[in-house]
Amino acid sequence: MTQAERRIFLTKKLLAEQSRYREIAIPQDEADQKRLLRSLMNVRIPQGLSDEFLSMQDAYLREELAQKGIMDLADLSPVANGLYLWQGDITTLRCDAIVNAANSGMTGCYVPCHRCIDNCIHTYAGMQLRLECAALMEAQGHEEETGRAKLTEAYNLPCKYILHTVGPIICQAVTEQDEKLLASCYRSCLELAEQHAVQSIAFCCISTGEFHFPNDRAAEIAIRTVKQHKEQTHSEIKVIFNVFKETDYKIYHKLLTTN
Repeated sequence: MTQAERRIFLTKKLLAEQSRYREIAIPQDEADQKRLLRSLMNVRIPQGLSDEFLSMQDAYLREELAQKGIMDLADLSPVANGLYLWQGDITTLRCDAIVNAANSGMTGCYVPCHRCIDNCIHTYAGMQLRLECAALMEAQGHEEETGRAKLTEAYNLPCKYILHTVGPIICQAVTEQDEKLLASCYRSCLELAEQHAVQSIAFCCISTGEFHFPNDRAAEIAIRTVKQHKEQTHSEIKVIFNVFKETDYKIYHKLLTTN
């Protein structure tokens, strides 16, 4: 079956779930088809899916990721002892675990095709991820606290696990408490990773972007916290600082190569 056939199958199934969507026509253009499918996946509440659907979804997403190109940690060179810097799409990175900058609901971003990392990770991992996250939150009984972390399977992503953490949201000036909470995000992820024998972890730029933490200060806290963890615990975990924007690459490169 071709990608187009898989995409149309999945779209039809999701459109049929809701009566308000059933009159939506599937567009002819490939990019528009992809946008519609992703939108439907993004807004779908966590509920059961048939084995047939999941099998088709998994085949579709894995081919989409293969076409994007997978980056293996083994092909990267460290910029410092056990520390790596890579600019690219974190959903294409093959390592033990990647970090998702989640919101307090912890079940993903429901804004159709939003460009936040939470949306991207949930989209390409597949809808099983939202189901697992929803189960974790139901068992917890309350929203996730800032600075904590949870671990899930990665499903269709090339990594093994996803670590979800909620960073501080900056409304005005950054406070000392905001800085402590951001550092706690990194520590919590590292501690949880160690508990699951994770040997490599890729951090996104937690709390920057939509949460408005200043990029340069966030990078300083990220690198300092990771280095402190490795020094204090004698951990040999490999840490990849993953950036998407050129601005962040320059900030992290300078900090990692001059300190």
